[in-house]
Amino acid sequence: MAETKILIATKNEGKVREFAHALSKLGKEVVSLNDFPAFPDIVEDGDTFAANARIKAKAAGDAFGVQVLADDSGLRVKALGGAPGVYSARYAGEGASDSDNNAKLLKELAALDAPAAAEPLNDGTRLLSGAQFVCALALYDPATGSFTEAEGTVDGLIADRPRGDGGFGYDPLFWLPQLNRAMAELSKEEKRQIGHRGHALEQLLQKLSSL
Repeated sequence: MAETKILIATKNEGKVREFAHALSKLGKEVVSLNDFPAFPDIVEDGDTFAANARIKAKAAGDAFGVQVLADDSGLRVKALGGAPGVYSARYAGEGASDSDNNAKLLKELAALDAPAAAEPLNDGTRLLSGAQFVCALALYDPATGSFTEAEGTVDGLIADRPRGDGGFGYDPLFWLPQLNRAMAELSKEEKRQIGHRGHALEQLLQKLSSL
């Protein structure tokens, strides 16, 4: 692949769109594992987001012989002791859809019958628990075997009903009190500026510029 291209070790189209939007300003074209359908799924068996990002970046980098950027991201919910954590994408089981995972999250929180985390919104939406989105990034260079890593987070609350039709994953349930909107109600640019993936990417680019 040309040097203007970056291989992103994911088949998640939502993540691909976010990376493409951010990296386009650097004149970089994003290529993802969706462009290589024969490449097998990478087993993510790390116990942290950072470990999984390294696993994915190395597997794709060694296979294709190019620098690869990988991320592992997910949701930590305070009332659930940090779950779903590294299991965020498959919280409701292997192959679960975003709606399946969101439904399980709300079911688990409802089963706790815990006090609300904040006052209800004007439309009656209840805020069930504090939460944090986490994104760990790893850029792997197979020529040197080295990694450049970064991590970004954003804090919010879990709402008892979805809001907005943008974003993906748990975005419709993730309420940002500082903006009075859900993550799924943000524009791409707003999400890049405030989101965990945008924060991690900004840190990574700063590290790369200082090398």
